[in-house]
Amino acid sequence: MQFDRWPSLPAMLFEVASRHGADPFLVARRDKVWQPVDYATAVSRVRALARALVAQGIRPGDRVVLVSENRPEWVIADFAIMTAGAITVPAYTTNTVADHVHILSNSGARAAIVSTPALMERVTAAAGQVPDLGFLVAMAADPRHQSPVPVLAWDDLMAQGAALPDDTDERVARLSRDDVCCIIYTSGTGGVPKGVMLTHGNLLANAKSAFHLLEYLGVGREIFLSFLPMSHSYEHTAGTMFPIALGAQIWFAQAADTLASDMLAVRPTLMTAVPRLYETLYERIRRGIEREKPFKRRLFALALELGRKKALAPGSLTLWEKIQDRVVDRLVRDKVRARFGGRLKALVSGGAPLNPDVGLFFTALGLRLLQGYGQTEAAPVIAVNTPTAPRMHTVGPAVDGVEVRIAEDGEILVRGPNVMKGYWQDPEATARAVVDGWLHTGDVGHLEADGYLVITDRKKDFIKNAGGDMIAPQRIEGLLTLEPLIAQAIVHGDRRPYLVALLVPSEERAGEWAAEHGKSKDIRTLVDDEAFRKAVGEAVARVNAGLPAIERVRRWTLVAEPFSVPNGLLTPTFKIRRHRIREVYGTTLQQMYE
Repeated sequence: MQFDRWPSLPAMLFEVASRHGADPFLVARRDKVWQPVDYATAVSRVRALARALVAQGIRPGDRVVLVSENRPEWVIADFAIMTAGAITVPAYTTNTVADHVHILSNSGARAAIVSTPALMERVTAAAGQVPDLGFLVAMAADPRHQSPVPVLAWDDLMAQGAALPDDTDERVARLSRDDVCCIIYTSGTGGVPKGVMLTHGNLLANAKSAFHLLEYLGVGREIFLSFLPMSHSYEHTAGTMFPIALGAQIWFAQAADTLASDMLAVRPTLMTAVPRLYETLYERIRRGIEREKPFKRRLFALALELGRKKALAPGSLTLWEKIQDRVVDRLVRDKVRARFGGRLKALVSGGAPLNPDVGLFFTALGLRLLQGYGQTEAAPVIAVNTPTAPRMHTVGPAVDGVEVRIAEDGEILVRGPNVMKGYWQDPEATARAVVDGWLHTGDVGHLEADGYLVITDRKKDFIKNAGGDMIAPQRIEGLLTLEPLIAQAIVHGDRRPYLVALLVPSEERAGEWAAEHGKSKDIRTLVDDEAFRKAVGEAVARVNAGLPAIERVRRWTLVAEPFSVPNGLLTPTFKIRRHRIREVYGTTLQQMYE
């Protein structure tokens, strides 16, 4: 691979397209049909849009915000912005008007490209509060919509750019690996998002590391299913730039509720996702097995037992167990693999900690699931489990070219070509985050003897109880949500004598419990039902039984409304916004100590 020879991401795309011009590249489902855009067509559109943006006054270094769901136009817009010498500023489609105001004004954006009329409404509402914004580009214009700044139609810009002299090769030749290619705003789990400046070299280094990691699997022109938001650094690098480097196909999942059918249609070979997806699939598979006849349940249990033994102690199966394992591989694991399309080489989990039991569950069922670790500030991948020796309680060793060490207070420090250039217009925060070339991640963990990294928790999320003990809440929350009746949990107890928890019931499991006990299925009624609360209490007791005294949850309460992206309690990649939950439920948390 030519990772070191490519001076920029557009140079990478143009070179790959010169070899794979007629091959499918970006594939989306439209009008009930999967429609591919080949590499040559995509590059032609990138060139045209880049020329049009320059004609509209976009200059090298200008920031252009991109607000769109995953679709071919997202990739085309991103590369057109970079080809023009400008900087892409991805924004989540779930952003509020206030979020857009912050990103547009903080980045000093000159323009924004927006996909749908509904998203445009929020952007134009923000645009009136941002004086430097020059114009907007609408992928799908609504002539009835009023805007305080000019709105240009995507198709008109494409036509304009196509008619202009093609100087894009000269522009791309002026780009270097040290140039900032994107400013990605952190998801705000702990406060106001900061803009992370990533260079072409940062992302190319990360893509190179991913290639070396997966080379054992025989990676080539793979089929990726894109599900996570491309505005997130994980999908931006691992699900977009890395596939392009391979000359791969990127298929766009339609929505969360169609993901299962999309996997069957697309039959991906590689896929990246966050733990929440795997937890959902884990629960769905378990529910399905519970409804099966006893013989099938026993076969499934045997597949899990033997698969776990192989994963935890390779080479430990007896001759009889090996024979049994071949049988359940055909009767059980093949069917599970088929539900994921049947040709997956690997599933990669990142963005948040994966519960080891969930990872081991999929591994035992014949799916290669590699947990990794990263941060937007590291472009984002830092460490990933290897395909040959994954360990579910770890996030694997540092990827090729990246160094990891542990500070005296347990904080994970990272150095390498993937580390950000800094925070946009925030030199003080940059100086705190990167010291002598080492990125201070804010995460706490330790290295095993052979370099595998174990994450304990976010440094700022640690609970220091009234007795001075340090407690990692994520592990306790993970154990609680493995209980079928509990879908979400947040543990609280900083400077308190004991831990308390907010628990969100699993709507589906709670409904099944209600039907079995002749109760109302309305979740708002169930959370106050004495019998249901007793069942949840038994689940909490089971978790507490396996925990030391200081980590046990002494009091808890049920919350009817799930933590979600729309209500602002989850980030767009489904991480808990602890500060927001504490703000919303502060009174409830306080009452559990009274």
